[in-house]
Amino acid sequence: MSAWRVDEFGAGLTAVSENTRTAYLSDLRSFVEWCERLDLAGPGDVTRSTIRRYLAFLTTRRFARRTVARKTASLRRYFRWSVASGHVVSDPTAGVSVPAGDGRLPRVLDARDLHGLLDASTPVTGDEPEWRRRRDDAVLEVLYGSGLRVSELCSLTEPSLDLDRGAATVWGKGAKERRVPLSRPAVGALRRWLDVRSDVVAADRGDALFGNERGKPLTPRDVRRIVDRRSPVPTHPHALRHSFATHLLDGGADLRAVQELLGHSDVATTQRYTHVSRERLSAAYRQAHPRA
Repeated sequence: MSAWRVDEFGAGLTAVSENTRTAYLSDLRSFVEWCERLDLAGPGDVTRSTIRRYLAFLTTRRFARRTVARKTASLRRYFRWSVASGHVVSDPTAGVSVPAGDGRLPRVLDARDLHGLLDASTPVTGDEPEWRRRRDDAVLEVLYGSGLRVSELCSLTEPSLDLDRGAATVWGKGAKERRVPLSRPAVGALRRWLDVRSDVVAADRGDALFGNERGKPLTPRDVRRIVDRRSPVPTHPHALRHSFATHLLDGGADLRAVQELLGHSDVATTQRYTHVSRERLSAAYRQAHPRA
């Protein structure tokens, strides 16, 4: 695989998040393995026809259109880098089109679902330690109250919080820093968690804000377990971010303001939430208006 310079390509991905980098490299390695079964020794042997055959192969393997689109984006990034680095003369992905994703709208939690997820009024059971309840409350309040990505939440540190001003500094995609507001419930939950944090997070783990049962920094998998444990309906941690954005737009928030809060570099990414909001408004109209 040395002729493909996969590790060299990965080392150059300094402006993307670690999750994105991992996805690029995984997609590229899968493509390289497929090419080597066809006796293609390196990127210089790949043609536009090769790329189209690979996309057809992915389709026959029943990959979702969104997954095929993502894998194609990874290959485009790789071959642009290969051309810029002088490893190949031309980009075989140029002019190759792929079907768009399936366009599914984000799942937005309604008030009842959110109440079941965020409400901390139920007593702690004998099997649940108090520190875990406090941590889970803080995690969920920050995810919904500030609309953070799970990766952003997991990378929060104690110094990144400014609880007196109700704000936090986060690092988003592309290592971009932004300051986000913290809701009053989130500030309260964070203060209660910080009272016991040192009993959970090992001292040698630095200033990571959240920790898991092993005393290590919280991971996206840990966050998924928290949501699974607390949610009354099947959902995903990212649904809290979807709900944050949609509820802001439902309440009349400016699209550009929501874009800044979410950390989107392109407002077109934020605009997908306006479609969700319109769907919700249309549903409310059909349900409530006597002549709808």
